[in-house]
Amino acid sequence: MYWQEEQDEESYVVPDDVVDLVFEMRCQALPVDHARELHEAVCRVLPWFADEPAAGLHLIHGAESGNGWERPEASDALIYLSRRTRFTLRLPKDRVASAQALSGCELEVSGYRIAVGEGRERTLSTHSAQYARHVVCGDPSEEERFIECAVRELRSLGVGFKKVLCGKLHTLELPDGSVPTRSLFVAELGVDDAVRLQQQGIGPYRHHGCGLFIPHKTVQKVNLDK
Repeated sequence: MYWQEEQDEESYVVPDDVVDLVFEMRCQALPVDHARELHEAVCRVLPWFADEPAAGLHLIHGAESGNGWERPEASDALIYLSRRTRFTLRLPKDRVASAQALSGCELEVSGYRIAVGEGRERTLSTHSAQYARHVVCGDPSEEERFIECAVRELRSLGVGFKKVLCGKLHTLELPDGSVPTRSLFVAELGVDDAVRLQQQGIGPYRHHGCGLFIPHKTVQKVNLDK
């Protein structure tokens, strides 16, 4: 007989071989599309970052839609940032100490200055719903092919899931030119699967903010088009 019990999320110990390093920051505003410029600014301080296969760069986001404010669509439009905004790198544990060199630095991104404050480690989430704002997989311009590619990528990681949804098409200006992306929502993950998905990500350009997953608290309220 084979009998598998549900894994107890409360007793699960999240591995810390990959973590998020979350920095306080001060910056008035940034363009919606700041992926290439932020990557270059980080690499000026951390020359190893672009060649570290387990590293990723979370793009910076301001207020979410609501209370009469809508996130602008145009890539060169500005997002205005609050004092609560954070700047985050996903890193292997053995790179965290080196990445603390960013603390106290001032990064210039698209003509705006980011004053980087103290960095603190944060373990990855065990939440069953995970979300990536930008994913490059297959042909993102065609929703069906994008989903098919994403499902193949997820299965190749050995990730078990029950729901996959994608959002509208967006374009990022990356070193290879204009690259189409879509947001991706993956739900009903086990705790091991949720952590593995964050550790590995899917698709290219993780050093430019693509393919990196973060927890999303409710399936009902997911908005894939932010």
